Amino acid sequence: MNKVILIGRLTRDPEIRTAASNLNIARFSLAVDR
Repeated sequence: MNKVILIGRLTRDPEIRTAASNLNIARFSLAVDR
């Protein structure tokens, strides 16, 4: 398992879905100041 730390603002609500192997996946957009 990889660990990532991101700092910013969410630009919209996360999209959560379940993969075939009963694994939950979240997709989101992040705004950063760079």
